[in-house]
Amino acid sequence: MHNWCLEVWGDYACFTRPEMKVERVSYDVITPSAARAIFEAILWKPAIRWNITKIEVLNPIKWISVRRNEVGKVIPAPTAKQMSGVLGASMGLFIEDERQQRAGLFLKDVKYRIHGYFDFIPEEKRTQNRSISPEFWADQEEHDRAFQMDENEAKYAAMFDRRARKGQCFHRPYLGCREFACFFKLVDPFVDILEPIDETRDLGYMLYDMDFSHDENCPTSLFFKAKIENGTVNTDRREIEVIG
Repeated sequence: MHNWCLEVWGDYACFTRPEMKVERVSYDVITPSAARAIFEAILWKPAIRWNITKIEVLNPIKWISVRRNEVGKVIPAPTAKQMSGVLGASMGLFIEDERQQRAGLFLKDVKYRIHGYFDFIPEEKRTQNRSISPEFWADQEEHDRAFQMDENEAKYAAMFDRRARKGQCFHRPYLGCREFACFFKLVDPFVDILEPIDETRDLGYMLYDMDFSHDENCPTSLFFKAKIENGTVNTDRREIEVIG
């Protein structure tokens, strides 16, 4: 099992607390599910499942309050009459009629080191593995090379290592919300040493991940008791209690 460390940073971040129904309020630090999504943005295949073991907070936790415009309605699917070209209700959405102003409490100037590894999944169990994005290949060369190699853990470890070192990703990773894009680089924590912030406190219950194994349409929310110790949050599922 290989462990990797990604250093990620960005101007703003919002890891929304699910108990806030209207206004967006961020957790104090990145959630394990958001950290996992960054790894998946670099490489995701049905054969692997990412696990986050540790999050190091490198920059002091700073907040910013922003009021922004959001659209309070989702465009409905077109009806049969609309698809056939019959005149009637518009298929579009007038933003001016559906615009809502909402305040948000976000993080700013964030920087983390996230540590993770992946589990290799046998072919018969891969139908249960989900991701926020479909499976892509960088180019035809990567596709052909992947199918020429034996199906094993080393194959995907080499793919991730190569892509992360080159700064390649299937879609731009982000910090909680897609408008808060982030930068990343693969680092060796034993060589590129950076000390986390000097802060220790209880962060309360935090969203760990979503469980799609029982119901894909209505996944179960999983939570854990988060605590930052000397700037580090332990998220290793083998060591912490996850409830949901």
